Amino acid sequence: MTEKEILQYSLSQFAEMDEENFQLSSSYWQYKTYEKGSFYNEQRNICRYLGFILEGVFRAYYTDDKTGDDKNMFFFTQHQIITSYKSFVTQTPCKYYTQAMTDAKIWMISIENLTLLYKKSHQWERFGRLIAEYAFNIVMDKNEGFLFKTPEERYLEMTQQHPELLQSIPLYHISSYLGIQGPSLSRIRKRISGK
Repeated sequence: MTEKEILQYSLSQFAEMDEENFQLSSSYWQYKTYEKGSFYNEQRNICRYLGFILEGVFRAYYTDDKTGDDKNMFFFTQHQIITSYKSFVTQTPCKYYTQAMTDAKIWMISIENLTLLYKKSHQWERFGRLIAEYAFNIVMDKNEGFLFKTPEERYLEMTQQHPELLQSIPLYHISSYLGIQGPSLSRIRKRISGK
């Protein structure tokens, strides 16, 4: 499959997007590569693009004003949608950074072009609704995870959702995402490997 065909296939799986409707968008998608450490979107900037990750890992994080520590909020991995959703939809400055943790390749579409597609096609309107539901579910799963799940359960869930993370990024980023200290993560990993 070509990289454009991967995008088309993924949209058909995610939103039942047919060939005709995908072709409405074909000229709107821009291809971009990111080097490890570069930013998809920065704090206080308005996110103007929704992306589809072909390859690579990104993190969304903020820096704690009191400690200066980075706090990882979300990871985005291969064949996932990436955007700073609230900033993208409202076109207001984002409160956090989204950064490439590995070299990465994405397709991206602007808010202006996506809005045009919503007006042209019910399938694209459906895509927009599904993206909103997807973003809402990610945030709710993360919040409910901290309320109702143990760190070990959160770790196991993360490894199911993003299996490539353990090979791609340092463990301190994972412990930050899980809201635990490094030694606690080491104990969890040791306990799981002993089962």
